[in-house]
Amino acid sequence: MSSKALFALRNSAALFVALAPSLAGAQQPAQGENPYQQLMKSAAAHAKASHASTIPALSPLDYTVIDGSVPVAALQKLGIKVVPWTTNDPEKMRAVIRTGVDGLISDRPDLLQKVVAEERASSPQMAAKLKDFNVSGHRGGRGLRPENTLPAFESGLDNLIDTIETDTGVTTDRVSMIWHDQFFNPQSCRKADGSPYTMENRIYLRDISSHDAQATLICDKLHHGPNQFPNQVNELALSPVAVAFAAQEHLISPYVPTYAEQLFRFTAFYTDYYRNGTGKTTPRAAERAKAGERVHFNLETKILPDYVPQMDPKLKIPAEMLQNHTVSPQEFVDTLCGAITRNHMEARSDVQSFDFRTLILVEQQFPAIQTFYLTQDSKAFSTELVPAALRQEAAK
Repeated sequence: MSSKALFALRNSAALFVALAPSLAGAQQPAQGENPYQQLMKSAAAHAKASHASTIPALSPLDYTVIDGSVPVAALQKLGIKVVPWTTNDPEKMRAVIRTGVDGLISDRPDLLQKVVAEERASSPQMAAKLKDFNVSGHRGGRGLRPENTLPAFESGLDNLIDTIETDTGVTTDRVSMIWHDQFFNPQSCRKADGSPYTMENRIYLRDISSHDAQATLICDKLHHGPNQFPNQVNELALSPVAVAFAAQEHLISPYVPTYAEQLFRFTAFYTDYYRNGTGKTTPRAAERAKAGERVHFNLETKILPDYVPQMDPKLKIPAEMLQNHTVSPQEFVDTLCGAITRNHMEARSDVQSFDFRTLILVEQQFPAIQTFYLTQDSKAFSTELVPAALRQEAAK
């Protein structure tokens, strides 16, 4: 498999960028009718009809905000929050922030916090606008630590993020496992016993239990290649809370794959560590304890939509990789939302996805949990990527 193909598998953005050529002929909304506004009005109407207690939010690709494709102010007038993904360059962060969005997702929460602070200091008007700006750590903060791991989440909290953005799949024991791909990717993970782990013997989340995943894999590989993360490190000395928590949970490493309910426990542990424990005398202990206590969880369902247009042939991605290797949308929602509700985290959690089927189910069956609609290219909105329920709302 080519490196471009593997990159596409590891990144939802790359998948949908790859779809763009095949969407070029898709029917567009009527002139003057913004497709993002149409989508989110339909989503809001569906949520209201389902008696959801919150209005769905939009999480668009950052450049669609910068180029004006996403009507930020118009959506906000409808009560729809706009939180783009994923911006790592400080000047680009600044450009996105100045469009008036409600928050931003970044692999570098440290840089994002710095830019937000500078923007707040630029004028009283900006300070007021950014009072409730949401800083979200993408996969915890994968620009600083290996993604979707306890040390990555610790790094995000150390940088006082408002939201942990992360990804979920479902294991054989119906646990909401945190990982970006539908399989544990050998680019990030290795076998704990030192035996080879490659794409040829990759392990899908649906084929392993949460216990066995944590006993088998350590996901501490660094991504220092071109266009990756030169500041990413995995020294355990930099992750004292993850080390202490791993010991309490009897994990073989802080870098084993984790799961949603364990993440909830980890943030509570992090809070106590800095409020009452070993870290209480360290600098910024009070701020960090508060960050752990109030942090929000943005949990993505890693499931492909039923309808996937033809991929860009230049990527040479095997057809098998464009098929779902996970549970049904209903099982996915039951597993993830079950973890949220068992831990009484409805007010601090939302479910996001490119697969709008799962969002519709959340709105219908778990109305206290907010949904986030992930988007990349509005051309997809007039295809079967958008479920019939939302297309029907748009037609009313």
